[in-house]
Amino acid sequence: MKYLTSGISGLMLVSCAAVAAEGAGPVRIGVIQPLTGSVAYNGQAYVKGAKLAVAQRNTQGGINGRQVQLQIEDGQCQPANSVNAAEKLIQRNKVPVLAGAFCSSATAAVMAVAEKYKIPLLSGVSSKADLTEKGMKYFFRSAETDRLMARTFSKILAEDLKLKTVAYIGVNDDWGRGGVEDFEKDLNALGVKSVMKEYFDHGTTDFYTLLTKLRALKPDGVFVAAETQDGSILVKQLKEFGIETKVFGVGSWATSDFISLTGEASEGIYAAVPYVSNMKGERNAGFVENYQKEYKQLPGKYDASGYNAMNILMQAIERAGSDEPEKIRDALYMTDYAAPNGRFQFTEKGEGYGFDTVLVQIQGGKTHVVTQARTEKP
Repeated sequence: MKYLTSGISGLMLVSCAAVAAEGAGPVRIGVIQPLTGSVAYNGQAYVKGAKLAVAQRNTQGGINGRQVQLQIEDGQCQPANSVNAAEKLIQRNKVPVLAGAFCSSATAAVMAVAEKYKIPLLSGVSSKADLTEKGMKYFFRSAETDRLMARTFSKILAEDLKLKTVAYIGVNDDWGRGGVEDFEKDLNALGVKSVMKEYFDHGTTDFYTLLTKLRALKPDGVFVAAETQDGSILVKQLKEFGIETKVFGVGSWATSDFISLTGEASEGIYAAVPYVSNMKGERNAGFVENYQKEYKQLPGKYDASGYNAMNILMQAIERAGSDEPEKIRDALYMTDYAAPNGRFQFTEKGEGYGFDTVLVQIQGGKTHVVTQARTEKP
């Protein structure tokens, strides 16, 4: 009888512990990314990286004994859809923190929602420079800015490519226009003349009118701000037109998806990016090995962005010792995260710095690192 009582007591203790754990529940992190539409390749890559980070953390016991659970919504890179996704995640799913929303225009719209509800928002992708200049108290960015990339690599591009004239082509959104403006400004200052500036809509499949104008101008180089789907179509049509000008730009130019979609047309392209899989360092080697084991392919810029953003958030929640939004926000300012591509910290405005960026050239279907540089505190 004593044995039976002891057994029942033990079962009760286990049961109570299970109820307590269930009551605490998982740590929920809201994610808004474009999972459909013309930027879906990139949004899905971000989610893959984020899921890998969460799986690794959960295998190690989660955050303070609680498992991490991603709540993922498709914002389609559209401001209205991204705002709806944010409202759903905050109001219905009760997430204490958000990651997203990829395109700078969508992120800018979600920033206002995060500020209204006092929910921390971390963008691992949106690079329009002025996002951290809007006085928001809950916004953080672990992405490179176009301004930073232009300042870091414009001189190298101008000298290595021997540029005298450049045509600029960008997707018609905040990020595309911002990238064109930042690189044009810095290249102009180096004596490189602008001969064309054109923008296209997301999902464009026919660039022939634009390329006819480009061919007639015969610039030394063409700068392009575009993501995987739009960029691969543009580059292939550029080669079909027989345009031999040097191509460089920002976006997902150095990813395996872009190279696979573009094929031989990607040969010789230069790209300024925050991450490529062949960056040096033990942490990156470990990340690449784990990513390949999980997804059977090399990670790219956006896979690393999702991985880094999620680790930054999970470390902040752990430091906070709570999933209360205010405490997470305060803990984010104390970030010192060792990433595959350097270390991440935040300024008082929530601007990330300290990580490495690279200028690469695509050669033989692979990325060749031309130069690697650490981002300084703004």
